[in-house]
Amino acid sequence: MSAPEQYLYPALLVRPVRSILVIKPRAIGDVLLSTVVLPNLRSAFPEASLAFLTEKPAADIIRDNSFVDEAIVFDAASDNYLKLLLRLRRSRFDLVFDLFCNPRSAQMTYASGAPLRVGYPFRGRAWAYNIHVETRADRVHNTEFNLDALAHLEIPIVERRLCFPLPDDRVRRFVNLTREFRTRKGPLIAMNSSGTWETKRWGLEHFARLADMLIERLDANVLLLWGPQEKEDVAAIQACMRHAALPAPLTSIGELGALLAQCDFTISNDSGPMHISAAVNTPTLGIFGPTNPDLQGPFQKESIWVRLDGLDCLGCNLTRCEIGNICMRDLEVETVYNAFLKLSGSVK
Repeated sequence: MSAPEQYLYPALLVRPVRSILVIKPRAIGDVLLSTVVLPNLRSAFPEASLAFLTEKPAADIIRDNSFVDEAIVFDAASDNYLKLLLRLRRSRFDLVFDLFCNPRSAQMTYASGAPLRVGYPFRGRAWAYNIHVETRADRVHNTEFNLDALAHLEIPIVERRLCFPLPDDRVRRFVNLTREFRTRKGPLIAMNSSGTWETKRWGLEHFARLADMLIERLDANVLLLWGPQEKEDVAAIQACMRHAALPAPLTSIGELGALLAQCDFTISNDSGPMHISAAVNTPTLGIFGPTNPDLQGPFQKESIWVRLDGLDCLGCNLTRCEIGNICMRDLEVETVYNAFLKLSGSVK
């Protein structure tokens, strides 16, 4: 047995760690934010096998990831859940981190039979874990929440970066493609109007007015992002505009990262694309209201966020609003534009 396999951190039980499983089924942004643990686990256990379990929508974030030896992708709509549990049991993991900690991921963790099962003891789930980590989900950024699971075991935190795979062939394709989008002299700005919650969405008319403003004042090239369910949203934005903005090509999650890596900036609601943009080092402006940017903001030094300050209900985390979603409805286009100027360095 090699020295790295024998090295034990004080909080671990006295046993070698040869195989590790990280569980984070969803959502896309949350899965991406959990990848902050991967370089630290690889550094601490360089010879251990590292697996990551996620659901199909986030699979591209884990596949091709240089730190992951095995991507376990579960399709909740079609795959046999019992077969998955049996697969986890047969894998004989030594150490499992549940970074999601809902009832089903707790079942997965327990079913693995791993001697070391790490999780946050939320109500009704503590039974699944034999190592409990105090949750700071309401106090620290989501990345730190994920790193707390490692720190609890005294695993050194040597890096704080997200890991989004960008294969060379994919990057080359979008380098060539985005050259065609640069028809004006200004920057190439990706705009994302989507969001998993209706309350997190700044209005389509707002995005249309902002896009016109960026074109008129900065001669910007505006690229409108969309997913399979959002084509009509892009058409609605274009219909409200005085100038032409380009719809982005339909992409997979992996391709979206390569596309955003070639953009100069991204302006986005709090969503998976916002986190992907920051992860591929594209300066990103996040638009916030019902969620807390201190906990869920874009994780990148150059990125910033904007919201309508002064409201008592900010950060309510409600998926439905009974008072008209004023945090997003009343956030002025000029306010967001000025925030973008700050991001781009036009305002010192």
